Amino acid sequence: MERRPNSRLHRLVQASGFSQAQLASEIRRVAAERGQVLACGQSSVSRWLSGTRPRPLAGTFLLEAITRRLERPVSAVDAGLTEADIPVSGTGLDLSGEADWAPALAALLRADLDPVRRRLLTAGTYSLTALTLPAALPTPAKPPDTTKASAADVPLRARVEQLDMMARQFADATKTLGGGPVRTALAGYLTDPVTGWLNAPAPWPLHRQLLIGAARLTLLLGTMTADDGHDALAQHYHHLSARMAAEAGDVGLYSISLRSMAAHAYDLGQRTPAVLHLSEHAADTARQAPRPVRAYAQAHLATAAAARNDRHTALAALAAAERFHEQADHVPGPFTAYPLAALHYQRAQTLTALGDAPGAIGAYTAALRLRPAAERHANALTRAHLAETLLAQGYLDAALAHWTRFLDEVPHLGSARATRRLTALRQLLTPHRCHRPATLLLERATTLR
Repeated sequence: MERRPNSRLHRLVQASGFSQAQLASEIRRVAAERGQVLACGQSSVSRWLSGTRPRPLAGTFLLEAITRRLERPVSAVDAGLTEADIPVSGTGLDLSGEADWAPALAALLRADLDPVRRRLLTAGTYSLTALTLPAALPTPAKPPDTTKASAADVPLRARVEQLDMMARQFADATKTLGGGPVRTALAGYLTDPVTGWLNAPAPWPLHRQLLIGAARLTLLLGTMTADDGHDALAQHYHHLSARMAAEAGDVGLYSISLRSMAAHAYDLGQRTPAVLHLSEHAADTARQAPRPVRAYAQAHLATAAAARNDRHTALAALAAAERFHEQADHVPGPFTAYPLAALHYQRAQTLTALGDAPGAIGAYTAALRLRPAAERHANALTRAHLAETLLAQGYLDAALAHWTRFLDEVPHLGSARATRRLTALRQLLTPHRCHRPATLLLERATTLR
């Protein structure tokens, strides 16, 4: 059959301002992020514009490259392609937003625990195209069951308590070790027994509590997976947790899920309108949530707005976060409290983006002062960011002191975020090799990872 030029793709390429050679280069760069070597040149782009279909992985990387350039999600249809050109994964899983979350979660967990299928899952590409609302805003929960509690409900209530306890245990372990050493254990626990509990008959009030507990654990798993460097897989878990929260009618958890998705994108260096849009939705949804959640959502909105040079919105959101934090009743727990140290860390991130380095240094220092020593992961990241900020202000020796403490913590962590900060350390200190303490620290850093 005669090929027809792909006019939709042509318009997108024109809007991006890419030449064909530049687009091919960006596609190769996106592929390289996921460890893929893609043979893509100007001639490849020319063929696609003339109507030839890209191979599946090339189509995925093409959409992501254009999405990043235009700073808005670009779908397969937008680019004149079909969904068949854009595989979600090589595992045969249906992880689309239209799929029922329950079988999607069960299948994803089974694939994650299978070493062969996990390699296919983790080879996927983190996509700004997928950075959209994963479900409708939560609707009011089903009316409570008016039947009296029975003896059969006792085991169900025990399961709810167990989910809450396990969320605390896994969150605490991640604070100490990072996401890498813990996430497989959590995936196993969600696979068995949790998914079985969700499928078992139960009165709606108890089923809802089980669903909320499972959604919290799925959200934790997504955050651990992101910290382990498997960004596309983490996106799937974050989406699923939001859809579970929506079904349960838990507005607070839904907001936390959206905020986690936006924070993940920010950590990967994405400063697009899509990230800000998601942060705004998280803060807007949190208006109906407890004050710690409102503070948590507003704090990240401040950072996302600052990254877009919206100083007014950033400072207003930061002030709101501080106000909600002061007014909040912080019940201990990973989903019920927002530590003051974490708020100071977010303030530092916001002030850094706004160009207020002295203010950021003070906020990072306050976060370190308040953070318990057992929270190795957060302390290490805070010290690394503080060192980078100090160095940018010319305080080399002060930066070296914090980087030394950072290197003390790194061997204990399984964290891609820590690894990225280690890479930054090497890059930033290389120009200072003439300074003996910097040279010694660099030599020490090269022995790690």
